[in-house]
Amino acid sequence: MDQGTLGSPGPHADPESVTARLASVRGRILAAGGDPARVRVVAVTKGFGVEACRAALQAGLADLGENYAGELIEKAVAVGEPCRWHFLGAVQRNKVARLARHVALWQGVDRAEEGEAILEHAGRAQVLVEVDTTGLPERGGVAPEEVEPLVERLRHLGLDVRGLMTVAPPPGLSPGGAERAFETLAGLGSRLEVEELSMGMSDDFELAVAHGSTMVRLGRALFGPRPGPGGMSQ
Repeated sequence: MDQGTLGSPGPHADPESVTARLASVRGRILAAGGDPARVRVVAVTKGFGVEACRAALQAGLADLGENYAGELIEKAVAVGEPCRWHFLGAVQRNKVARLARHVALWQGVDRAEEGEAILEHAGRAQVLVEVDTTGLPERGGVAPEEVEPLVERLRHLGLDVRGLMTVAPPPGLSPGGAERAFETLAGLGSRLEVEELSMGMSDDFELAVAHGSTMVRLGRALFGPRPGPGGMSQ
């Protein structure tokens, strides 16, 4: 279901708080064996207001992420500042045209038909192939054994496949599940020689960085508890 709300500002979404939290995040990336200058931090502003977007930009971040088409479009228009918007949700073909002018990186592509829609409206856009590394029901992503054919198909269409993305199982659901998910994605990325591995959220980004993540998607780690339903995601 799509959403079209600018959200709530959030109690810790002011520029000073976000700047301090970002400094902590970069310290944790370094401690996990990553280079803070090379691991891209995507600020996931889902559920937060446009002031959170502005606070992230003022803190020095250039990448913002949203899961819902309506929310991304409204915030992109309201922010009105140059930045890279990442669409993190499932790609619905009927919404691609509306999103195309705003999205710099499509992170959730798992079917060739989605790639065709993106190509039609956004040209040779940058995309990541989402990989289901958990096998959990209702999770997006293509099975690991189907990744290579999909990457080849998307590249044949003319899309710029920058890399792979995954969402690890929730903490506590599967002991060792996050580590296995990140190992799987890292192995696929190495075999396909892609540049980007988008893996790691607020609860597990250090483990993801230790396994070679080049891009982490953070909401609560930057902005504090997410207002309303869905407060425990990213």
